[in-house]
Amino acid sequence: MKVVTGVVGNDVHVVANRLIDISLNQRGFEVFNLGVNTYLEEFIDAVVETDADVVLISSLNGEAEGWSRDLPVLKSKYSLKDVIFVIGGNLAVGEVKEEVIIPKFKSYGFDLVFHQVDLNEGLDRLESFAKERL
Repeated sequence: MKVVTGVVGNDVHVVANRLIDISLNQRGFEVFNLGVNTYLEEFIDAVVETDADVVLISSLNGEAEGWSRDLPVLKSKYSLKDVIFVIGGNLAVGEVKEEVIIPKFKSYGFDLVFHQVDLNEGLDRLESFAKERL
């Protein structure tokens, strides 16, 4: 399975990005890592170029919402209905409950939303979701 991954927006958490890359590779995914400071449009372009099955966007600085709001518009421009969109990390600034964050990001078009979830738990859930969907 092909995965495009990277850190969205003005986030420079390179170590976390590298850990995600390593973990995906160890699980047998073909990874296209866009690195840090990645705009949403770059994720979409990479999906189209690589014919990826999954987009896994991460954010640790809590500012992912502002960078992710345009996902429905971008998804509508391309035939991406079979692509699984995942976002995870620390998705809000301050104390915000999952009950608020998850529906918000799902309304933007993400299939899976992991706010402050352990990386391996999130990847386990992604694999289960992908097996059911693909």
